[in-house]
Amino acid sequence: MHTLLVEDNDRMAHALGTALAVRGHTVRRVSRAQDALRHAGEAEFVLLDLGLPDLDGLELLRRLRPLCAAPLIVVTARCEEHDIVGGLRAGADDYVVKPFRMAELMARIDSVRRRTSLAPGAPGTAPPAPGESAAGRPGPVRAGDTVIDLAARTVTVAGAPVRLTRREFDVLAYLAARPGEAHSRAEILYRLWGDALRAASRSLDVHVAGIRTKTGRPHLVRTVHRFGYQLGPGTGGEPAAGDAQEPPAALGPAHR
Repeated sequence: MHTLLVEDNDRMAHALGTALAVRGHTVRRVSRAQDALRHAGEAEFVLLDLGLPDLDGLELLRRLRPLCAAPLIVVTARCEEHDIVGGLRAGADDYVVKPFRMAELMARIDSVRRRTSLAPGAPGTAPPAPGESAAGRPGPVRAGDTVIDLAARTVTVAGAPVRLTRREFDVLAYLAARPGEAHSRAEILYRLWGDALRAASRSLDVHVAGIRTKTGRPHLVRTVHRFGYQLGPGTGGEPAAGDAQEPPAALGPAHR
């Protein structure tokens, strides 16, 4: 796997590059945002530091996403909630705060790779039969005026396309695949992140809030109080308890 390592600290870049090479990665290390944008198209995985000399890392992340669909983990010393939330909403698949244990970072890379490789529409998955999703279920799922195409990984609201991050779509698609069921937080985190211990974190709520905000449909994801989430009606009806779009609570240590 070819990894683009965006890190301006030589010592950190050497440690990360060595650990990745031992695990079979080829690594291109760059220290500036300009070079990251230049080489984004060749990357199969991206590790991104936010403290770059020529451009803020969050702004680079926003510019990278239209150019590069590769899985991406932010690796940074920034531990404030607004940085973590901003990174996840801008399209990061995970967010790791320095200092970290190298074994944990490698495990997170493996987890993100598994999740993205098994996602509907991901490279290497079999194309769906006509009228079916990649999971073998009937094609697009409708919730009010929202259409979720599991095979094409697209969402439209009132006929207009809505762009979600990879992880936001994964959450929505997981709920849409079984629209009549409520799913616990632990189940969603285990199935999509591969780590049920993250149930203590609030990162899932960040992505749910992003879905509601970007679609303009606060009822699309229904909160099941003290349990988890369920696909909602999309439009109309009174909000269920907990469905209001409130800022997520502080992210706990399990997220980091």
